[in-house]
Amino acid sequence: MVDDSFPPLRTPRVRHTAHPIGERELETHTAVALALPADACALAGVPHGRVIAARIRRAGYTLGDAKPFVLDLPNERGTRLAIAGLRETTSAFERRTLARRMIAALLEQRSENIALAVSGHSEEATAAMLEALLAAALAADGAMPSFKNGNDERRALAEVHIFGAFPAARRARTVAAARGNNLARYLTALPPNMLTPGAYRRRAEALARARRWRSEFLDLEALERLRAGAFLAVARGSPEPDAGILRLSYRPRGPRAAAPIALVGKGICFDTGGVNLKSAKHMHGMHGDMAGSAAALGTLLALAELEVDFPVDCWLALAQNHIGPKAYRPNEVVTAANGTTIEIVHTDAEGRMILADTLHLAGRGKPRLIVDFATLTGACIGALGTRMSGVLTNRSGWIAPLIEAGEASGERVWPFPLPEDYGELLKSDVADIKQCTIESDADQILAGLFLKRFVPQDTAWVHVDLAAANNKGGLADVPTDVTGFGVRFALELLDRCLPR
Repeated sequence: MVDDSFPPLRTPRVRHTAHPIGERELETHTAVALALPADACALAGVPHGRVIAARIRRAGYTLGDAKPFVLDLPNERGTRLAIAGLRETTSAFERRTLARRMIAALLEQRSENIALAVSGHSEEATAAMLEALLAAALAADGAMPSFKNGNDERRALAEVHIFGAFPAARRARTVAAARGNNLARYLTALPPNMLTPGAYRRRAEALARARRWRSEFLDLEALERLRAGAFLAVARGSPEPDAGILRLSYRPRGPRAAAPIALVGKGICFDTGGVNLKSAKHMHGMHGDMAGSAAALGTLLALAELEVDFPVDCWLALAQNHIGPKAYRPNEVVTAANGTTIEIVHTDAEGRMILADTLHLAGRGKPRLIVDFATLTGACIGALGTRMSGVLTNRSGWIAPLIEAGEASGERVWPFPLPEDYGELLKSDVADIKQCTIESDADQILAGLFLKRFVPQDTAWVHVDLAAANNKGGLADVPTDVTGFGVRFALELLDRCLPR
């Protein structure tokens, strides 16, 4: 029996003390992360500073190294201390990476209570590092699917105590983003037999009921009526008719003051490649091909928990790309919901097919902005690796803000252009457009140009090609290979680019 309930979203208690940590407070905790300036005088005035300095000298450690220094203090509790030095030039990504390493060192002892402290920095630098440490603690504490027999030795955090300047609004945003990221990671890590499109829908609808969001599911019959032939082509190979498009809607309290934003996510719960079957190496891990939908859902959760004052619609395109007698084939021509005819070239380019109809349907609601998330192209991974993701947009003036949003969030992105002449490669002899090319050169750009055709010209649109959805060893503050990339980036993007 598969459990279709929505995933656990528990969060430890977060306490805040505005002043720096003192000796008495240090003595009350068994695990402390302490960030200092990266200079020789940083330990002056720090509790147990002489002991720490002597240990550091003996170890040949330098404050400011990329890894923290870890020691157990000679006090009654044997406090585990993870200490690190920050430079003025430390980026958000570097801060979050260092924070992940500091938290990992503390949780080796399975501490239920940890303290996060920053000393010797400006208020802004203090808040930035405390944000990174809190995000790392909540990411490490986030539940991930496990199906091992026997006792689970994992111990959840009960309390995180923060010392230093850290405004309440920033704390709330950090917690909301972490909860959205934890949700995205949990869903993406679920095995494909436990997160079929039908099971995914039930989990998301349960979350919607708990959060009092509106929900609407467009099943295959509804999509037939809408003539959503691009989505239906992919879905028809599945033995179970459980595919469809799920729309979840958050509405702020009070009168509606603005048009909504739309979050769109690719939710391919397993991708065989279809008739153009993937090899074993490339098919392994394809239960994570729904990471884009998980990022969209996680972003919706974060925005709702922050009680933003604008409406948000989240569109999850849920399907599987199966082989079988009814599976779609190369050289077929299908018609999308906006009337565009598409020549099928490669059945493993299914993501852009289901997104095409979903973007069109999302655009009918006249949103101010559409952001779509998708593990869409191997070309983007080839260009960037898995430590950052690609972005494409129909707003050329947003290039700098997109980069800045990635830098500020620690979820780094790099923009690719959408030059019209590249569209010549998608010209078809038999249809309005080709799905892709056989050669797949610059496929992240071609995919962007394909998707752009299904977005209203007067609607701002950002496409996130999730090259960093999975990175070995974790990424920034996230300790798992599955990164949940997109939630923090989206929050920063909305702050910088959302039309007000």
